[in-house]
Amino acid sequence: MENVLLVIHLLLAIGLVGVILLQKSEGGVLGMGGGGGGFMTGRSAGNLLTRTTAILATGFILTSLALALIANNQKVSRSIVDQPVAADPAPSPAAPEPAKAAEPSAPVAR
Repeated sequence: MENVLLVIHLLLAIGLVGVILLQKSEGGVLGMGGGGGGFMTGRSAGNLLTRTTAILATGFILTSLALALIANNQKVSRSIVDQPVAADPAPSPAAPEPAKAAEPSAPVAR
């Protein structure tokens, strides 16, 4: 159930971002919005996008609350932060170093 709700939540978030990006900018700060014709222009398109944004936002908030309630109802004994730190095990004894071969002091005659 939680996974299905999470997938719906993600789809709503992606849809909400898309619908918001389709809307006409009214600030005009960047000089990008409000220009001539476009994909969806006119008053009816604005009403459609506004209504769609409101519906998606409501669904997003409801799924957020539902996911929070599901997470709250799950029985978690302790937090990871509350768990004690395990003591370091005793270090293993150092392995003896291999014996070095004795270097001949005088060259060997052949």
